[in-house]
Amino acid sequence: MTDLTLDERLLLTRRTMQLLEDWGLAAHDIAVLLQLPQTIKARHIGRFHDQDVFPDDPAVNRRVAYLNRIEQALHTYFPRNPEMRKLWVRRANKQFGRRAPVAVMIEDGESGLISVLSHLDCTFAWDLTGSRADYRRAS
Repeated sequence: MTDLTLDERLLLTRRTMQLLEDWGLAAHDIAVLLQLPQTIKARHIGRFHDQDVFPDDPAVNRRVAYLNRIEQALHTYFPRNPEMRKLWVRRANKQFGRRAPVAVMIEDGESGLISVLSHLDCTFAWDLTGSRADYRRAS
């Protein structure tokens, strides 16, 4: 988010907060999921919905980017049904050992975000495996 203007960062912060609230996350879970600095208390999380921007921290920025891609992938899966997007995130999933994807993201941290994104977006998983680089060399 470093290259974004303050208005763009504010919009991205609000959009991310709306997404996390739609998923039913409590303030503490939001702080854990985003890996917000410990100086930001759970009682202050609501400020990000209204007035403050997320800290310009590499870990926070990466997690916001993952969440943005997860939301985009969910839109692809369920283009006309926002309720299914919310339900998919909260429902136990065999792929994640019967845990809900949102639990995977919170409990497993960045690797959980990557797991959920990889499950939803095969292009992300393709890039991670190195297959893309191998494919380019072969052509």
